[in-house]
Amino acid sequence: MEQLDDTKTVERRSGLDLPTIIDRAAQRLPSLVLTRTPLRVSFAGGGTDLPDFYNLDCGAVFSAAVDKYIYVTVKRHSEIFNEPIRLNYSQTEQVNTIGEIKNNIARECLRFLEIEPPIYISTVGDMPASTGMGGSSSFTVGLLNALHAFRGERVTPGQLAEEACHIEMHILKEPIGKQDQYAAAFGGMNLFRFQPGGAVTVEPQRVRNGAVEHLFSNLMMFWTSHQRPASSVLAEQKANTSSNLDTLRRMRDDAFMLQEIFSEPVIDIERFGAVLHAGWEMKRSLASRVSNAAINGHYDLARDAGAEGGKLCGAGGGGFLMFAVKPERRESVRRALSHLAYVPIGYEVHGSRLLHPAQV
Repeated sequence: MEQLDDTKTVERRSGLDLPTIIDRAAQRLPSLVLTRTPLRVSFAGGGTDLPDFYNLDCGAVFSAAVDKYIYVTVKRHSEIFNEPIRLNYSQTEQVNTIGEIKNNIARECLRFLEIEPPIYISTVGDMPASTGMGGSSSFTVGLLNALHAFRGERVTPGQLAEEACHIEMHILKEPIGKQDQYAAAFGGMNLFRFQPGGAVTVEPQRVRNGAVEHLFSNLMMFWTSHQRPASSVLAEQKANTSSNLDTLRRMRDDAFMLQEIFSEPVIDIERFGAVLHAGWEMKRSLASRVSNAAINGHYDLARDAGAEGGKLCGAGGGGFLMFAVKPERRESVRRALSHLAYVPIGYEVHGSRLLHPAQV
């Protein structure tokens, strides 16, 4: 169990909590760094990781990292190019100064770690943006991990998570929570507890042989083809926090219930699905744009075809629908949602990792 808080971010940049730095005279710093950072699925408790809730009453989220990734490359850009800074993502940016960068996350990560041009940054993901699987925070964590390695630094998952939270929540003022950054940095299956003041306790779940495989073999993911930035939904949810406190407490308690289900010798998929379904019903009441008629229709079709329960991944409004489905009902559910793209997912035990230079 590891407890962290968001004060470490400020301390680090003021020189009080510096990471270990490789001796620059003894070892040449890498000219190219590649990181791989997982996306996540949140099973229960989403919304209680927002400061507006956990500063009033402790929050909790039960989630797992999955085998879909964000890849980030950082390279010392050659000075023969007439562009001190080049970024390739869904767009291409060629600028002279960090302040000119339009990608908010990239700009603030470079500022935060005091990276000087010339530099090249490229990112590509296994999933589209705004799918409800924590992609923005995975990018932030993966870029910070790459930039630290580029500087010759090795940092802990906790520091990566808190630095990502600091950039997204405090510098960029995004109305988001802390679960995505921690899931991306730590990987695996975890119960995250969010305490008043921002401290986070990470409880990795003990995985019995075959338990995770059993769970994921009973999960199905379908792409709704609709994308919506989480901030647009979470801003409304944030404004409604005081009127939704009882609902949010029940959603938090569902995270503890899933932890209990997962600790049993055999995971009860019916019970697991029932918790997902109850959580989805509560989540839809938090904000008007969490769901819509089309999403509700997809969900009802899956339930009628035999899904035990499910939810929309992420804040809402689009992205992926996830269902708990017993093996004998999978084909029926797939036929019922044949108009949607089915995307298999698996479990990822690792958080953000260095692929080059190879992580030891």
